[in-house]
Amino acid sequence: MAAKTNWYKDAVVYQIYPLSYMDSNNDGVGDIPGIISKLDYIKDLGATAIWFSPLYDSPWKDYGYDIADYKSIHPAFGTMADFDTLVAECHRRGLKVMMDAVFNHTSNQHAWFKEAIADRDSPYRDYYIIREGKLDKNGNLMPPTNWTSSFTGPAWELIPGTNEYYLHLFAPE
Repeated sequence: MAAKTNWYKDAVVYQIYPLSYMDSNNDGVGDIPGIISKLDYIKDLGATAIWFSPLYDSPWKDYGYDIADYKSIHPAFGTMADFDTLVAECHRRGLKVMMDAVFNHTSNQHAWFKEAIADRDSPYRDYYIIREGKLDKNGNLMPPTNWTSSFTGPAWELIPGTNEYYLHLFAPE
């Protein structure tokens, strides 16, 4: 078993927002091959770790934080093979790799979410906050609370065909 280290206490971390970092194929979107092409530059700056903003497959309603699949790379950035090469090239240069992942912030396209809203008995239902709506004095179905999202609009989205809402603190997606 490898010994635990506190490498992060002295780390010099270089953060990369992949969408705008380095475009290797001139399509207007940063990509993994473009990042790989800059690893020597990053190392020469004195970085000891790279923190990657989301590279995961996503519908991009929340800058990639609305993750549809934690085990897949967004096609605009490249492939999983490209990512494996990126990690290997970072490690070859002695650079640690840190992935930005917000596990309580999936897309409505994620398999967990789809199953959670489709089946009340799904074990994934506990991954999300789902509540029944309330009727107003005129009998109209209303969200459980009057909360608003950090983006615009209400923090609750009606699940079609039900009287239930799911909580989203950012985009409904």
